[in-house]
Amino acid sequence: MSKIPFLGELRARVDYKSRNINSKFFNWVFRVKSKPITVSDKPALVFSPHQDDETIGCGGMIALKRAQGIPVKVVFLTDGRYGRPESIKPEEIIQVRQQEAISALDNLGVEQSEAHFLGHTDGSLAQLNNHQRQQLIDDLVALLKSFQPGEVYVPHSKDGHPDHESTYEVVQAAIAQSGIQIELLQYPIWIFWYNLLPFQLYLQYIAHSYRLCIDSVHEQKKQAISHYKTQVPSLPTGLLTSLFHPYEIFIKN
Repeated sequence: MSKIPFLGELRARVDYKSRNINSKFFNWVFRVKSKPITVSDKPALVFSPHQDDETIGCGGMIALKRAQGIPVKVVFLTDGRYGRPESIKPEEIIQVRQQEAISALDNLGVEQSEAHFLGHTDGSLAQLNNHQRQQLIDDLVALLKSFQPGEVYVPHSKDGHPDHESTYEVVQAAIAQSGIQIELLQYPIWIFWYNLLPFQLYLQYIAHSYRLCIDSVHEQKKQAISHYKTQVPSLPTGLLTSLFHPYEIFIKN
């Protein structure tokens, strides 16, 4: 009987290692094969499922735009209540993560007034009923019409996390219902970690991928990430490695 827990632990270690290798490999492939772009002068609206995705996925882009005085607004869809280390009480984590987000965005040049916290329960976005989903879409439509962004940034449609993929879906629906012409850019977070997708799909994404050099704000992004003290220690090695490259990858529809 003692062998069964050992085998389970071994499988978990092998799985962790394979995902690390997968993540590092495809981050390298996308860096090499993606097409270079420069930061545009379009106002940007960033949709983040949880407090930290915006900085991990496109903190460099945010910092570059803000350095040029280009408006950036960030919308957090969930409250992040389940991303809790043992040192933080359950009743405190929502406020702690919100403050981490405010501090990280301030580091990137985004004022607190430009951060919106919609407060949906962490992990619930894929389980909203039709009425709740439409209400969320209506809220996003109102934000889009109010801000009139030229670009929208959202997690990848196949990012492997239900909240991330649902964020993509409701944002797509909101853009369609708003009637506004917007360039949509997807930022990958977990796609190379959670997903061991067919190689053909990766090739398809590579063909539409773009690489933004963030060298001039690289340290600024690292400092912003460091504000997420409740989150960074729990991130896997493969993902952490990708956080600190001097470029960001975006995939256009």
